[in-house]
Amino acid sequence: MSLVATSVVGVRASQFRSSASSSALLPALAHRTRAYRSLMTPAGSGRMRLQVRAARLESTGLSVGFRAPQFELPEPMTGKIWTLDDFEGSPALLVMFICNHCPFVKHLKKDIAKLTSFYMEKGLACIAISSNSVVTHPQDGPEFMIVDAEKFKYSFPYLYDESQEVAKAFQAVCTPEFYLFKKDGRRPFELFYHGQFDDSRPGSNVPVTGKDLSRAIDCALSGQELPFVQKPSVGCSIKWNQ
Repeated sequence: MSLVATSVVGVRASQFRSSASSSALLPALAHRTRAYRSLMTPAGSGRMRLQVRAARLESTGLSVGFRAPQFELPEPMTGKIWTLDDFEGSPALLVMFICNHCPFVKHLKKDIAKLTSFYMEKGLACIAISSNSVVTHPQDGPEFMIVDAEKFKYSFPYLYDESQEVAKAFQAVCTPEFYLFKKDGRRPFELFYHGQFDDSRPGSNVPVTGKDLSRAIDCALSGQELPFVQKPSVGCSIKWNQ
C-alpha cells in the first residue's frame, strides 16, 4: 500500500513572490547556522583555500519497488500545485530533495540543472522538493527558491514542502537525495534507483560528472537492469520543524 502525504496548501503565487529585487534578496542567502561554517584557511601556496564543514548524512536504504508516495505541493515560481498524477504519462520520474543553502547541493546545482534538462528532453519527468524548516533556515524559504530556480535555470518544478509530510513519506533524510522511479505500463511508479549523483563532494577535488545518476536514468529509460551497486547519496540533514 503506497504512502500518502499531502502538504496543506492554499497559498497564491503572489504570496510567494517578493517585491524585492534579486540583488536585495541575495544577501540573505549568505546567512549560515552553526552547523554550516565556511572557513578560510591558508593553503600551501600561500593562497586562501575555502573549506566547508557540514554535518554529513547518508540516504537510507529503500527497497527497489518502493512505490512513489502521493503528494500535492506548490511551485513558488508559478503558484501551480503539482501532484504525482501529473506525471502519469512519463516512463520515469526523478524526485530530488534539495535546498538552497546546503554546500553539498550547491556543489551540484549547475550540473543538476544540465543533467535534468538533457534527460527531460528524452522523456524523463523530474521535480525537486525543498522541505527544510524556514524557522531555522529562512534562506530555504519559497521566495529564495524562486531566486535559485531563476539563477540556475531549473527546467523542472521546484516544489515547497512546508509541512514536511512529503519528505517523511519518501523517508528522505538529507540534501541532496535522489529517487528515480520507473513506470511499467499501468503500474504505479516504483523505485528503481536511490543513490548518489556521483563520487564528487565539496572540497574532494573529484570532478562532478553525474555518472551514477545518468547511468541509472539511461537504464530506466531503456528498460535495462541496473548494472552497478548503488552508493548512497551524501549530504546535509533535512532541517526538521521542532
